[in-house]
Amino acid sequence: MAWRKSPPELIALFDAAIPTDARVERRKMFGYPAAFTNGHLFAGLHQESLILRLDESDCAKLCEAGKAGPFEPMAGRRMRNYVALAPAVLADRKVLGRMIARALAHTAALPPKGPKRPSRTKRNTN
Repeated sequence: MAWRKSPPELIALFDAAIPTDARVERRKMFGYPAAFTNGHLFAGLHQESLILRLDESDCAKLCEAGKAGPFEPMAGRRMRNYVALAPAVLADRKVLGRMIARALAHTAALPPKGPKRPSRTKRNTN
Protein backbone atom coordinates (compact mmCIF):
# COMPACT_ATOMS: atom_id res chain seq x y z
CA MET A 1 0.00 0.00 0.00
CA ALA A 2 1.49 3.32 -1.08
CA TRP A 3 0.88 6.24 1.23
CA ARG A 4 0.61 9.79 -0.10
CA LYS A 5 3.11 12.43 0.95
CA SER A 6 1.90 15.19 3.25
CA PRO A 7 1.29 18.47 1.41
CA PRO A 8 4.06 21.07 1.85
CA GLU A 9 1.59 23.50 3.50
CA LEU A 10 0.74 20.93 6.18
CA ILE A 11 4.44 20.23 6.79
CA ALA A 12 5.09 23.97 7.19
CA LEU A 13 2.13 24.29 9.59
CA PHE A 14 3.37 21.33 11.64
CA ASP A 15 6.91 22.74 11.83
CA ALA A 16 5.60 26.11 13.00
CA ALA A 17 3.15 24.64 15.53
CA ILE A 18 5.46 22.22 17.35
CA PRO A 19 6.87 24.04 20.38
CA THR A 20 10.53 24.66 20.99
CA ASP A 21 10.87 22.67 24.18
CA ALA A 22 13.75 20.63 25.61
CA ARG A 23 11.37 17.65 25.97
CA VAL A 24 10.55 17.60 22.24
CA GLU A 25 12.49 15.49 19.78
CA ARG A 26 11.68 15.98 16.11
CA ARG A 27 12.23 13.07 13.76
CA LYS A 28 10.45 11.23 10.98
CA MET A 29 8.17 8.27 11.38
CA PHE A 30 7.35 6.30 8.24
CA GLY A 31 8.73 9.22 6.23
CA TYR A 32 6.45 11.82 7.87
CA PRO A 33 7.47 14.61 10.27
CA ALA A 34 6.78 13.66 13.87
CA ALA A 35 7.39 14.95 17.39
CA PHE A 36 8.28 12.74 20.36
CA THR A 37 8.78 13.12 24.08
CA ASN A 38 10.32 10.44 26.32
CA GLY A 39 10.40 8.19 23.26
CA HIS A 40 6.62 8.46 22.68
CA LEU A 41 4.98 10.04 19.64
CA PHE A 42 2.74 12.96 20.66
CA ALA A 43 2.18 14.67 17.30
CA GLY A 44 2.82 13.83 13.70
CA LEU A 45 1.67 13.89 10.13
CA HIS A 46 0.18 11.05 8.16
CA GLN A 47 -0.75 11.79 4.57
CA GLU A 48 -3.13 14.81 4.80
CA SER A 49 -3.71 14.48 8.56
CA LEU A 50 -2.12 16.01 11.62
CA ILE A 51 -2.43 13.50 14.44
CA LEU A 52 -2.15 13.91 18.21
CA ARG A 53 -1.89 11.54 21.15
CA LEU A 54 -4.33 12.46 23.91
CA ASP A 55 -6.08 10.71 26.78
CA GLU A 56 -9.27 8.80 25.99
CA SER A 57 -11.52 11.51 27.40
CA ASP A 58 -9.99 14.26 25.25
CA CYS A 59 -10.14 12.02 22.17
CA ALA A 60 -13.84 11.35 22.75
CA LYS A 61 -14.66 15.02 23.37
CA LEU A 62 -12.86 16.16 20.21
CA CYS A 63 -14.53 13.49 18.08
CA GLU A 64 -17.99 14.29 19.50
CA ALA A 65 -17.45 18.01 18.81
CA GLY A 66 -16.38 17.32 15.22
CA LYS A 67 -12.91 18.74 15.86
CA ALA A 68 -11.18 15.41 15.19
CA GLY A 69 -11.76 11.89 14.07
CA PRO A 70 -10.22 8.57 15.06
CA PHE A 71 -6.79 7.99 13.55
CA GLU A 72 -6.67 4.91 11.32
CA PRO A 73 -3.38 4.65 9.41
CA MET A 74 -4.98 1.73 7.57
CA ALA A 75 -8.71 1.14 7.22
CA GLY A 76 -10.01 -0.73 10.26
CA ARG A 77 -6.74 -0.29 12.19
CA ARG A 78 -7.58 2.45 14.65
CA MET A 79 -4.79 3.66 16.92
CA ARG A 80 -6.15 4.06 20.42
CA ASN A 81 -5.58 7.49 22.03
CA TYR A 82 -4.71 9.12 18.71
CA VAL A 83 -6.93 11.49 16.72
CA ALA A 84 -6.65 13.14 13.32
CA LEU A 85 -7.54 16.82 13.61
CA ALA A 86 -10.29 18.35 11.49
CA PRO A 87 -9.34 21.00 8.89
CA ALA A 88 -11.15 23.71 10.93
CA VAL A 89 -8.78 23.08 13.85
CA LEU A 90 -5.75 23.31 11.57
CA ALA A 91 -6.98 26.69 10.32
CA ASP A 92 -7.01 28.18 13.85
CA ARG A 93 -3.41 28.43 15.03
CA LYS A 94 -4.33 29.31 18.63
CA VAL A 95 -6.57 26.26 19.01
CA LEU A 96 -4.00 24.07 17.25
CA GLY A 97 -1.25 25.33 19.56
CA ARG A 98 -3.34 24.57 22.66
CA MET A 99 -4.14 21.08 21.40
CA ILE A 100 -0.50 20.31 20.63
CA ALA A 101 0.49 21.60 24.09
CA ARG A 102 -2.13 19.31 25.62
CA ALA A 103 -0.81 16.33 23.64
CA LEU A 104 2.75 17.11 24.74
CA ALA A 105 1.72 17.41 28.40
CA HIS A 106 -0.26 14.16 28.29
CA THR A 107 2.49 12.20 26.56
CA ALA A 108 5.31 13.68 28.66
CA ALA A 109 3.51 12.36 31.76
CA LEU A 110 3.82 8.78 30.48
CA PRO A 111 6.76 6.67 31.69
CA PRO A 112 9.74 6.94 29.32
CA LYS A 113 10.01 4.21 26.72
CA GLY A 114 12.68 1.66 27.48
CA PRO A 115 15.43 0.57 25.10
CA LYS A 116 14.47 -1.53 22.11
CA ARG A 117 14.76 -5.28 22.45
CA PRO A 118 17.30 -6.99 20.20
CA SER A 119 15.96 -8.12 16.85
CA ARG A 120 15.00 -11.77 16.55
CA THR A 121 16.60 -11.96 13.12
CA LYS A 122 20.07 -11.65 14.63
CA ARG A 123 20.59 -15.17 15.88
CA ASN A 124 23.76 -17.03 16.55
CA THR A 125 24.25 -19.62 13.80
CA ASN A 126 27.12 -21.52 15.44
